[in-house]
Amino acid sequence: MTASTPKANQQAPDLDALSAYLTPSNAENSRRIPPLDQWHPKSVATMDMCIRANGEWWHEGRKIQRPALVSLFATILGTETNESGESVYYLKTPVQKLYISVEDAPLLINDVGVVIEDGIQWLEFTSSTEDVFRLDDAHPLTLRARDDGEVRPYIRVRSALDALIARSVFYHLIALGDLIERDGQTVLLLDSGGARYEISMPNEALNTPVS
Repeated sequence: MTASTPKANQQAPDLDALSAYLTPSNAENSRRIPPLDQWHPKSVATMDMCIRANGEWWHEGRKIQRPALVSLFATILGTETNESGESVYYLKTPVQKLYISVEDAPLLINDVGVVIEDGIQWLEFTSSTEDVFRLDDAHPLTLRARDDGEVRPYIRVRSALDALIARSVFYHLIALGDLIERDGQTVLLLDSGGARYEISMPNEALNTPVS
């Protein structure tokens, strides 16, 4: 569930206005991540946009149907912690900061595969918004319990943004790794980049409803 956002002082633009501002600067490389930490817009607004737990982006009650537009918006997606210690999310441009709501994690992993580079095996993840990265110390994989007690798998993508790993992808990840029993607990072993990562596996971790 999304935390409450700070108060807005301006009206949010519509999607066309936002995309028109972004498209020219990203025309050559839509996956270039802008330096959000260097932007300090004075205009703040709350936008009627929600990222659902299944990775869909909705605006004013309607699903955004253009994947390229969603991928573009994801490049200006950021997060911060509010006064209650909860994560809040926003889209940021040099001129405006737009708070949005997020049902679970702001990004979704929909693919994982094995890449061999210089004889070293890497586990490479792809998000539904075209982020591509590998499991390493900068992109740790964790299991976290939600408020309802359900345990779900997440992985760090970039700039404090986490992604929920879809159930089918997590099953594939288990097939790529090794499951062992240690002290009465199931542990998933994953090899990536010459390092071994261990993830303790409570039974609830296999029950995520995301497909």
